[in-house]
Amino acid sequence: MRWLDDNRSPSGSVVIEQVIHNTITLDVLVVGVVSLDRLHLGSNSFHTVGGAGMYTAIAAQSVGASVELFAPCPISMPSMLKQVDDCLDWFGPEILPDELPKMEITHHGNDVATLNSLEWGAEIKLDPEDLPSDLSGCKMVHLAALSSAERQLHFLEECRSRGAQLISAGTYSYVVQHEPQAVLKLMKEADIFFMNENEATGLFGSVGNLVVDPGKLVFVTLGRNGAIVLTDEFSGNIPARLVTELDPTGAGDTFCGATLAGLSRGILPKEAATTAINLAGLVVTGIGPQALLD
Repeated sequence: MRWLDDNRSPSGSVVIEQVIHNTITLDVLVVGVVSLDRLHLGSNSFHTVGGAGMYTAIAAQSVGASVELFAPCPISMPSMLKQVDDCLDWFGPEILPDELPKMEITHHGNDVATLNSLEWGAEIKLDPEDLPSDLSGCKMVHLAALSSAERQLHFLEECRSRGAQLISAGTYSYVVQHEPQAVLKLMKEADIFFMNENEATGLFGSVGNLVVDPGKLVFVTLGRNGAIVLTDEFSGNIPARLVTELDPTGAGDTFCGATLAGLSRGILPKEAATTAINLAGLVVTGIGPQALLD
């Protein structure tokens, strides 16, 4: 695919040099998890919902995309998840509530955080064989963070075999540190890739050293400094709005979901990312995903 920065159709939508199947019924299918999180913000601690899959799906939906989330789903919904369940189309293997993934994160400020603990729980029950047999009706399939980059690669291969037209993926610091080659392969195989500045530095030494293959689209988030969109032909900086940050959890995944929603509707990458960076700025002013649910 070639992502064109300035060519538009007569209707004003971006021209993408790829034939999209005319039976599309869904803008974005997200593969990921919903988690129960404990957050430490300064001297305060909070219990909230989280998960890269959840943030990505709700963000995409909040800006108008039709979205479904493939994630382990509790047979009885914890009260903390009821608002998420009410607003999100969510399917996947049925699990007990205590099998949900759990994370504990301490935010230190200045885009620095510590992942104190991570239990993937029933994430292992996510099986690409359980995906819909025909994914040609999805404009985008996004592979959010899973327990390993190898797992994401397995899903990517299966999604391709089921007719997925465009596949995006994200990553996180642990797999960049422990599976760098698998992450690089995932980046190479995906059409669109999302990472933050620290992850890009871990893979390439610096954001400036990042090389994008022809036909690929890469987004690098820079915390309070916004984001960068890159192809092999152009790059663009997207500044962030100045906000009073309370909880930065999920900001990158919010950016990802809103960007994918825009791309699925034919919006230029930089324009889609501008809308997304503004939504991410809104999310960090609250606790957890509440700004996306209100």
